[in-house]
Amino acid sequence: MLEHIDQQLFIFLNSINSPFWDKIMYAVSGKIIWAPLYLAILIYLGIKYKKRFLIIIPFIIIAVTLADQLSVQLFKNVFHRLRPCHEPALAGMIIHLVNGQCGGLYGFVSSHACNSFNVALLSLMLVKKRWFTISMILWASVIGYSRIYLGVHYPGDVICGAIVGSLIGWGCYKLYELTDKKLIINYDYFKK
Repeated sequence: MLEHIDQQLFIFLNSINSPFWDKIMYAVSGKIIWAPLYLAILIYLGIKYKKRFLIIIPFIIIAVTLADQLSVQLFKNVFHRLRPCHEPALAGMIIHLVNGQCGGLYGFVSSHACNSFNVALLSLMLVKKRWFTISMILWASVIGYSRIYLGVHYPGDVICGAIVGSLIGWGCYKLYELTDKKLIINYDYFKK
């Protein structure tokens, strides 16, 4: 039942396309295009947290590694849910693929959604500004939607990827908070 709803929602969302949006969504889904955003966030955090930024860096690395690896090792390689573009049940239907790219065989959960929501949640908890929170959630949502638009993920893949990524970001932030409190209590170096 849920799988059928997911497929029907995918078909509907994927069918809303145009050559203009093909270029936009293909770019949005790229990884390198967001490097300046990631760099800007790191620079802002470095300025805001000063010496305490040294405590944050390992948690950022852990969060990024966990989101990227768990989305593949714990989900894609375990659940083996085919991407829509590889799904035999959808073979007779028109799936809009941009540049003929389908990706790997399995798609549950979306690594793009997992990674982007991880970055969004972890960074918005560190920045704590309303405009930034709204911007990051919108940014991560657009990346998630781009994966449906491009024909490589079902909405369920994206939603579950967003949940997993958000939980990882939240968990790493909580670990950072615990570590930061212990270090501030024990070491005068990090008090400013």
